Parts: sequence; structure tokens; C-alpha cells
Amino acid sequence: MTEQPLKAAIIPVTPLQQNCTLIWCTKTMRGTLTDPGGDMDLLKRAVAQQGVTLEKLLVTHGHLDHCGQAGILAKELGIPIEGPHMGDKFLIDKLDAEGGRYGMTAQSFVPDRWLEQGDSVTVGELVLDVYHCPGHTPGHIVFHHAPSNLAIVGDVLFQGSIGRTDFPGGDHQQLIDSITQRLWPLGNDTAFVPGHGPMSTFGHERKMNAFVSDYLLS
Repeated sequence: MTEQPLKAAIIPVTPLQQNCTLIWCTKTMRGTLTDPGGDMDLLKRAVAQQGVTLEKLLVTHGHLDHCGQAGILAKELGIPIEGPHMGDKFLIDKLDAEGGRYGMTAQSFVPDRWLEQGDSVTVGELVLDVYHCPGHTPGHIVFHHAPSNLAIVGDVLFQGSIGRTDFPGGDHQQLIDSITQRLWPLGNDTAFVPGHGPMSTFGHERKMNAFVSDYLLS
């Protein structure tokens, strides 16, 4: 049986139990952490356990629990940060203050590469497509590995729910449009890792989600 090109492990971090995901290319054993918001020792142990060499960090959006310690980890390991979209710069610029407010260590940073709709990122020999999905935050992006039918969606969509839109820059209708116009076309079989809670598939959410089901929106 052929080994899957991509493997992933979900590592909940911070008091908010945010789903940081370790993704790696099984051919090269090179990997990335998506949304390394905190608990750096835990993350480094998980990477070591899998025998993965980290080559970059990926960020979906600028909220504290998703990227508060991304800059610290990138500096320590000497690796670049890619994402989010430039629309979240105002949130990343405030990370130091936000950390103090919530009693968490956080540091502002400038990504080595801001990402936009239609961009792609590489991890080893894997290619992940980038989708700009504003609504929860203006610069929120989603990563999709088409061959594996896997998406990392941050706080856009959850099992049975959707992202909050009452934060600065949030927009409810924009979020609905992002989900239905950018995520649903990726296919019902696509499994997704949300920013919090259990995984699901787009097909399941189109049937059952109380906010964006086909029935509700028809």
C-alpha cells in the first residue's frame, strides 16, 4: 500500500485549546506547524516525536491563540512565517498588548510572506492552496491540500458552528460568503481541521450545520 503524501497531528494549545496542526511531507519528513499560538515546549516535543524537520510556520489569522507565539518560535528555530493575509496586520501588531490582557506570552511579528487568494505554499514536496476567507477577521486564510482532501480552516468553520464575527473587522455576511463560495466548492469529501474542537467534513456541515446548511441558506 502506498504511503499517503501528507500526515498530520493536531496539538491543542493555549488555555483556549486552539488546534495547532503539525503537517509533514512523508517523502521528505519536512513539516510545518499551522497556528502555533503557544505551548512551545509541547509543540517542539510533538515535532521531535514524529521525527519531522520544521521548515516554516503557517498562520491562518491574527488572533492571539492562533499566532501569539509564532514570532517567538520562528526566531528561535530560524524559520520563516507565511500567512495570514495583509488584512490581519492590525491584529498582529497588537499581539504584545493582547497577551498582557489575557495573561499569555505573545509577541508581534512580521510574516516573511503575506498570503493572498490564489497563492500556494510548499511543505517538503507538498503544495497547499491558499484561500482568502474573510469574515471572522479581514485577513483570514485557509490552507487546502487537494490530493489529501484536507483543509486547515482556522476559525472560519467548526463542527456545527461558524466563526464569531463580533471581533474588530468581523463581518457575518462576509463569513457566510467565504464558507459557501470558497470552501464548499472544494468538495463534500474534504475533511477539515477547525481552530477549536473536533474535525468534520464540508459535506457533513452542508447537511447539519445550524448556520450554513444548504437547507438553511436555500
